[in-house]
Amino acid sequence: MSELWANYWPVILIALVIGLIVGFLIFRPKQRVTLSREEAPVRPHMAASAVPAAVAPPAPQPPAPQPPARRAPSPHDSDGGGEGEGIADEAAAAVSDIAGEIIGAPVHSHLPGSQGVPDNLQRMKGVGPKLAALLNSRGLVRYEQIAALSPEDVERIDADLGAFRGRLVRDRIVEQAGYLSRGDMGGYEAQFGKL
Repeated sequence: MSELWANYWPVILIALVIGLIVGFLIFRPKQRVTLSREEAPVRPHMAASAVPAAVAPPAPQPPAPQPPARRAPSPHDSDGGGEGEGIADEAAAAVSDIAGEIIGAPVHSHLPGSQGVPDNLQRMKGVGPKLAALLNSRGLVRYEQIAALSPEDVERIDADLGAFRGRLVRDRIVEQAGYLSRGDMGGYEAQFGKL
């Protein structure tokens, strides 16, 4: 027996340590969690501050149909769009600026008015779903952005529009966007007809 111990003592010691660890994991005291009437977990150390159990649960009500909830703008939201105001948005904008300059792509800093809720570009005459998607993919999502395009910007964007080449000038998209960005519906309808 002593010869067995002398030859295999490291293996026996390792097996003993593993057995103690497994035994502790299996037989350790587990924390019990019970639910209160408010469906929040109450752990033993929280029992002193638990809500009294005498509160009866309310009768179940059928859910009423609700309109889609819109998030209220935060007090720090400068334009009501709810975007571009957080740390993650600022980091994404910084990466976009740097990457855009490296690869030579237009980035949001070159597009005035890119903050805020996107406008429905399809309201303009001559802009359908495909052209609106092409404009959105180039960062043009609001009327005021399109209205602020210079003739050079229009030429550069128009060259990338493929089958829609020439539509920005022919359908006077920049002029339409100018009226819509100002909210001048009377002027728009006088120039381009009913919306």
